[in-house]
Amino acid sequence: GLTARAPQRWASSLPMNTVVLFVPQQEAWVVERMGRFHRILEPGLNFLIPILDRIRYVQSLKEIVIDVPEQSAVSLDNVTLQIDGVLYLRILDPFKASYGVEDPEYAVTQLAQTTMRSELGKLTLDKVFRERESLNSNIVHSINQASDEWGIRCLRYEIKDIHVPPRVKESMQMQVEAERKKRATVLESEGTRESAINVAEGRKQAQILASEGEKAEQINKAAGEAQAVLAKAEAKAKAIRMLSEALTEQNGNAAASLSVAEQYVSAFSNLAKESNTILLPTNTGDISGMVSQVCLLSNSPNYWIYMLTASKLLSLHAPNDAYLVFLPLRL
Repeated sequence: GLTARAPQRWASSLPMNTVVLFVPQQEAWVVERMGRFHRILEPGLNFLIPILDRIRYVQSLKEIVIDVPEQSAVSLDNVTLQIDGVLYLRILDPFKASYGVEDPEYAVTQLAQTTMRSELGKLTLDKVFRERESLNSNIVHSINQASDEWGIRCLRYEIKDIHVPPRVKESMQMQVEAERKKRATVLESEGTRESAINVAEGRKQAQILASEGEKAEQINKAAGEAQAVLAKAEAKAKAIRMLSEALTEQNGNAAASLSVAEQYVSAFSNLAKESNTILLPTNTGDISGMVSQVCLLSNSPNYWIYMLTASKLLSLHAPNDAYLVFLPLRL
């Protein structure tokens, strides 16, 4: 509690004035002469006047650790907490520590408790656990503002334990479980969403690649067909040019007539092999006249060309049951 008072370290067994004194390291002895402050003895050998000089205070210059007792505090959201801490301080000015305050350790302890209650009243319960570092630094800053006149420097303050009521503790545990379930649900939904997005992107890329492949195939096919048509046209044009050049040469007409006659005979030979009905021309006597008519009338559809003689056609190995039909053929 607030009324608990720590025992004064200098109240018991102060050093006696023995004229020659040896002051230990990291200690400051405050000497009064005839009841008035005289000087501070430094570590090592010192001399005092008997009866006139008296050692009044002994201050330790080491870092001092003070246990701050447990106390109750109310947070911003009206939750009562039981909290305790540890205070680390050091005396910087032995004169102020001796004459500035009656009991410096007790004063700093009370200041730490009141400052801690004040700082906790500014925070909600969640922030008390989340911002312990900032809470400790605020308490140290507030203590140093007040303890500067006492010659004391607060180095740090650490909260040891924070006790909350049982019901509040249960609700906090439920809240933590709810937060974890929420995070798990959110992570699962995000995973499902990412999976769906990846599948959709994969299908999209597959469709794009398939369409591009089909497009490229159609383009290549069209290009191939165009090249084939162009090659055929070039070949036909070349054949026509060669034919026209051959016709313009000597005896070109005779060669053309021979070619037409050979094709004519070949056509009727195939017809005689494949069917039992043979078409014969009505004029069977003059094959040379027929060939000449083929050469002369090939450009006119209004003339009739009469085919080979029956004797000539019978030599084409027609079937035995062939019927000879005499019909005019039109080119």
